Amino acid sequence: MSTTQDYQAAEQLLRRPARPGELVVGDKVRPQWIDGGDRFWYAVGNGAGWRFVLVDPAAGTRAPAFDHARLAATLAAASGQQVDPEALPFPAIQPAGNAVEFGAFGAYWRCRLDDYTCEPAEFTPPGSPLDVPSPDGKLAVSRRGHDLWARSLSDGREWALTTDGAPDHQYGTGPDSTSNATLLRKIGLPYLPPAVAWSPDSTKVLAHRTDERAVRQTHLVQASPADGGAPVLHTQRYAYPGDEHMPQAELVVLDVATGTVVRAQAEPLLMPQMSPITTKWAWWSQDGSAVYYLARPRDLHTLSLHRLDPATGEVTTVLSETGDTRVEPNQWLYEPPIVKVLADEVLWYSQRDGWGHLYRYDLRTGEPLGRITSGPWAVQQILRVDEAERVVYFTAAGLVDEDPYRRTVCRVGLDGSGFAKVTDDPSDHVATVPDVQEYFIDSASTVDTPPVTRVRDWTGRVLVELERADIGKLTATGWTPPERFRVKAADGVTDIYGVLYRPRGFDPAKRYAVVDNVYPGPQVNRVAPCFDPGGMGMDAEPLAALGFVVVALDGRGTPGRSKAFHDASYGRLADAGCLADHAAALRQLAETRPWMDPDRIGVFGHSGGGFAAARAMLDFPEVFKAGVALSGSHDAPHFNLGFVEAYDGADNPEAWARTSNADLADRLVGKLLLVHGEMDDQVHPAHTLRLADRLAAADKDFELLIVPGAEHTLIDCITYVRKRSWDFLVRELMGTEPPAYRPAPIALGPELLAELFS
Repeated sequence: MSTTQDYQAAEQLLRRPARPGELVVGDKVRPQWIDGGDRFWYAVGNGAGWRFVLVDPAAGTRAPAFDHARLAATLAAASGQQVDPEALPFPAIQPAGNAVEFGAFGAYWRCRLDDYTCEPAEFTPPGSPLDVPSPDGKLAVSRRGHDLWARSLSDGREWALTTDGAPDHQYGTGPDSTSNATLLRKIGLPYLPPAVAWSPDSTKVLAHRTDERAVRQTHLVQASPADGGAPVLHTQRYAYPGDEHMPQAELVVLDVATGTVVRAQAEPLLMPQMSPITTKWAWWSQDGSAVYYLARPRDLHTLSLHRLDPATGEVTTVLSETGDTRVEPNQWLYEPPIVKVLADEVLWYSQRDGWGHLYRYDLRTGEPLGRITSGPWAVQQILRVDEAERVVYFTAAGLVDEDPYRRTVCRVGLDGSGFAKVTDDPSDHVATVPDVQEYFIDSASTVDTPPVTRVRDWTGRVLVELERADIGKLTATGWTPPERFRVKAADGVTDIYGVLYRPRGFDPAKRYAVVDNVYPGPQVNRVAPCFDPGGMGMDAEPLAALGFVVVALDGRGTPGRSKAFHDASYGRLADAGCLADHAAALRQLAETRPWMDPDRIGVFGHSGGGFAAARAMLDFPEVFKAGVALSGSHDAPHFNLGFVEAYDGADNPEAWARTSNADLADRLVGKLLLVHGEMDDQVHPAHTLRLADRLAAADKDFELLIVPGAEHTLIDCITYVRKRSWDFLVRELMGTEPPAYRPAPIALGPELLAELFS
């Protein structure tokens, strides 16, 4: 049974993503570049406060950015507050010559580093969060109404860059369906910053006019608005699969000084989900002489690279590739394309041989110049191209025998010769590269080994070690590292991988209920190959703290491996990342771990995972006895056009219909809890209500929680919703009443929002 102490530990683990550094210290280094990237500083949080480190990679030095004890003492004297030098009360500093500036205790301070005098300073606002500043720091672009405006940051002068914007035909916006309007209203922002890209010389802006005039209108009703008045109707442009019209992006180049508007002489780009500028599918050349962009037709079977002349608007096609299913510039939907335009050639990512590799093309003629990489592994990111040495550096997965998801930093000549591993060890490597590109920051870890972060040169030599993560506070909660496992898929042939979390206070002599914590893809993975407590494990680890064995895995149809492995989901979204693989994995795990009770297996998921959780209950009732489905996309014919058509096909209504849980409601046998936010503008609450309607019509026993005012992530009521979910699983799988425990609410503070939008 779960105790109050278990719930307290679960709450700590749930809250961690909202408080970076609370339980793990030094696991993430977020460099703040100075001197053009030659040096950087970073902050390390310990839950109570921060310390600051200054790094000079060329010199191989790492040292405190200042004397923390002296600064703490002088700040305490100046402010009248207690200051802990090991936990300074501010998360960021602004270097200012031989001084640092920061905000603390409701004021702004300047501390000189020669004599450590600390005094109040005039605060210079960093700029509006709705601005996009120019590279030279002199100008900013923002939205005003339906148009884009420029502003001088020195004297405040403002002028319009466009004047013909109109409702549903406006500049600088992404699709309304993914604009997060509900969440933005909660935090007091009218909209996101505009989707624009400055030219390198700060004279022009690449933008697009978004056309949603003919896109379907959908509606949400806010029953209890903040002012206490009558219910409010919110209308949204939101295209469904098969709709004739979807959002489109009309590319434009705006000359900031002259006001000239140059429109691309080409058909608008289809934009079903996100702005091509936001996703880096449209970008400036390094010298600013051209804009390059990627485009696909609605069936996504062709990917083309185009060149836009910013002076004339003329568009030419550089190269294109066609395939039998999606042709993607990256298997992950939200990652930048693996395409690099050089002075005279293009590095092009392709899965034409069944993996993901780099090829070289002539930039002027589009003719192929040769293959760069090959083998049964996949390129995942281009890190650097040294054109003088004719070498490309990149990360790849599939080169570590024990885990095909772990990433390795590699190098190879642009002619395909001289392949070598820069990081030649079995860890997973995440690389961060500054603009100067003389070095990279390497975070090396595994799912059960905390990260060690170092600065390396491009031979792999360690220049300076930065941090070794401290997980002492994390283990004090009763947390233990997850176990990485490999089992066979339902086909009995394919290896699939996942992680298993043992319950808090694990006793191998006991029998434990099991929860499969699902997210089906196909656009992202459920499990990261690195040490990632509090990431996608946000639900897994609290459930383990409650006393469950928790399993998370990536079945066939998810990204990160071969093209065939990913394409197993094409036209088969109904399989939810191959739930048959989940059932097979749970059976195999239970056969070798007698402390897993195969008769008490539940399933838990959010969003796509909410769909998968309900689908698991409907398709595999003999396996899953209880399920919690949060914000589930249960009805594909009424979901986001871009997502459904990308993975089920652009003209496949039979597949869309198969991906509806509502049509299978009469199959429900076990216990199911459905949860949805009333104001979810990403996956509309109609999804859950349609399923509930069919369950009721089939006389099925289920529980339903509609959370008033809540958006898709349920972020401002997360502790309440998770506790309701935990209580449900404790009752249904453990057969006991949960403790009378009330978790503290989470406030929508800046750290939480930064984590949410990162």
